[in-house]
Amino acid sequence: MSAYEIVCIFLSRKIPKFHLKRKIKILIQRNQMIMIKHKEQRVGVLVDVSNMYHSAKNLYKRRVNFKEVLKTAVAGRKLIRATAYVIKTENEEGNAFFEALSQQGFEVKMKDLQIFPGGAKKADWDVGIAVDAVKLAEKLDVVVLITGDGDYIPLVNYLQNTKGCLVEVLAFRQTTSAKLIEEADDFTNLSEDKKYLLK
Repeated sequence: MSAYEIVCIFLSRKIPKFHLKRKIKILIQRNQMIMIKHKEQRVGVLVDVSNMYHSAKNLYKRRVNFKEVLKTAVAGRKLIRATAYVIKTENEEGNAFFEALSQQGFEVKMKDLQIFPGGAKKADWDVGIAVDAVKLAEKLDVVVLITGDGDYIPLVNYLQNTKGCLVEVLAFRQTTSAKLIEEADDFTNLSEDKKYLLK
């Protein structure tokens, strides 16, 4: 059964077949994706906070509204776990931010900023997020990655092809890997709505 036929089964009573087929063709031409979400799907949300923070700051000089992002990511489905991966800071503003994430429904995981001889700094959660996603996959139908980092492409492929999970990505399109968008089952461009930004 083709993807088109599956969509027709779900929507045949609401949209005439001819119009649906035309709409699908238009969406394909625009390089957009169609994915059916339903309330019984078990969802895990993993947020690369550093990636999102710097994207919003560089693009808009604003902060991310993670509460709204989480709401969109879950989309009325069964939230199994929402984890925000952050880099530890020593200032009060950072601590208040981590507390706010926790109050918004995220489990917050922290990592120290690595400083190498010579002054080089490294702060990323790529491996940690990938490990957690693989561990959680058995309990999920959908893994939502909130990041634009193309380093997650092998993880996306593994979750889809080995674990049978759908993978959705939410991020700002301007700072998101084109290949990551292509590989994901669904992509939400956070740049399209100002509700995802705080002043």
